Amino acid sequence: MTRAWPARLTSRDVTLRPLSYADAGPWRAARSRNAAWLGPWDATVPPGGDARPTSYRALVRRLHQQARRGTTYPFAVEVDDRFAGQVTVNNVVRGSALFASIGYWLDRDLAGRGVMPRAVALAVDHCFTAVGLHRIEIAIRPENSNSLRVVEKLGIREYGYAPRYLHIDGAWRDHRLYAVTAEECPGGLLARLDGGVGPEL
Repeated sequence: MTRAWPARLTSRDVTLRPLSYADAGPWRAARSRNAAWLGPWDATVPPGGDARPTSYRALVRRLHQQARRGTTYPFAVEVDDRFAGQVTVNNVVRGSALFASIGYWLDRDLAGRGVMPRAVALAVDHCFTAVGLHRIEIAIRPENSNSLRVVEKLGIREYGYAPRYLHIDGAWRDHRLYAVTAEECPGGLLARLDGGVGPEL
């Protein structure tokens, strides 16, 4: 079995691996190149919130600290060995809950190629096996059609609507809420994606 962290996960041309200091150049280039495209969906700090890291190195340092505690798993997404984006498993809760949430972003040049559904499926399957979680949640702004297509392709169910749920792009924004449990995809989300198998009822 793959260990929870660090982990390297691969399916076809998509690989997830720990985000690293060495990704600084490609990460900054991708964020700069995609600033206008990603800006409306980026988390921001609300008034009175904790300050965000001021540099890429500080960001990775904080994420690695959280990964060692088992509360966050920050994956770089690679396509054919090229840095393509990020999938982060965060807010990991143990005890009687065993759940986490997932956030993601992708270089616009690679959008529409099925990269992010495959990356999210890899991350969710890893959470259900190596990490030992039971439920994964994804919150998406109603206007974010690209992100909504990811959960649609994976057959992840919508379970609610949360007004002013997260501080995004400078304001509190409504979100549609999606979740999948281990029982709903006993063969894994990746198998569902590749086989076209619908959600377990």
